[in-house]
Amino acid sequence: MNLYILRHGKAGHPSGQDDATRALTAEGRREIRKIGRWMRKEKIRFDTIATSPLVRARETAEIVARALAQKDRLEVWDELGPGGDPDTICYHAVQEGKDAAVLLVGHEPDLSGLIGRIITGGGRASLALTKGGCAKIRSLMYEKRPSGELQWLLTPSQMIAMR
Repeated sequence: MNLYILRHGKAGHPSGQDDATRALTAEGRREIRKIGRWMRKEKIRFDTIATSPLVRARETAEIVARALAQKDRLEVWDELGPGGDPDTICYHAVQEGKDAAVLLVGHEPDLSGLIGRIITGGGRASLALTKGGCAKIRSLMYEKRPSGELQWLLTPSQMIAMR
């Protein structure tokens, strides 16, 4: 299975509001629309687009789903919220099937921790996913623990430049 991991776009500052309700900024929405168009140009399709329940992640997933005409593939996975268990997320993803393509939309530092867990066999990898950054892991498997191969890790500016 191919697993794509996308960090939510740029969001407003907390300034007293509940973190779960922070929305994307206008700039964040524009950047994610460009990323969605890049995915469409690259013919990236998903069987499932899973998102954290937090507003900024849901908005990110909705923009990508709209760009790919795949709004029917959207699902909210509570475990993609901050502090979610990476093994539970991977187990849930592999249930989609060995030939599936799944997009996960969530938050840092959880997503870079998830990538590290998958590609190192449980150890840590020093990487950071920028807002709007995306990674592709191919051959995701889950036998006792998640494993897979990092195929690419791109920043928003890299994806937009390839458009």
